[in-house]
Amino acid sequence: MPNTVSPDPAIPDSVQPRRLRPLRLVLLIVLAGLIGALAWVWTPLHRYALTGTAYGARVGCSCRYLGGRTLADCHKDMEGAVRWVSLSEDPATRTVTASYPLLARQSATYREGWGCQLQPWPGSNPP
Repeated sequence: MPNTVSPDPAIPDSVQPRRLRPLRLVLLIVLAGLIGALAWVWTPLHRYALTGTAYGARVGCSCRYLGGRTLADCHKDMEGAVRWVSLSEDPATRTVTASYPLLARQSATYREGWGCQLQPWPGSNPP
């Protein structure tokens, strides 16, 4: 018979030492690895998302206010990862906003004689 140590019945459960089960320990290590990987790729991922939303806003604004098409029809022109960008518009200001949920958002506004102009990026210093 193997020599096993059983908890002392005289000591209450709240004082008994708790041991992590091996599965919990593995899950904790995997979760820490995923958080570390996300932190590692966050900056490049955020920059790509800013670029994609800027492209989507500019193309969507031009298609909508220069081409006269609907925003849903304009979204069909998007290819690659830019297809995941969602487009919305504010007809009062003639602004189209493109966004990747939780990552980036960019707007372009149509101005007569100037076309569609992007709003400054967050953190940029416009001249």
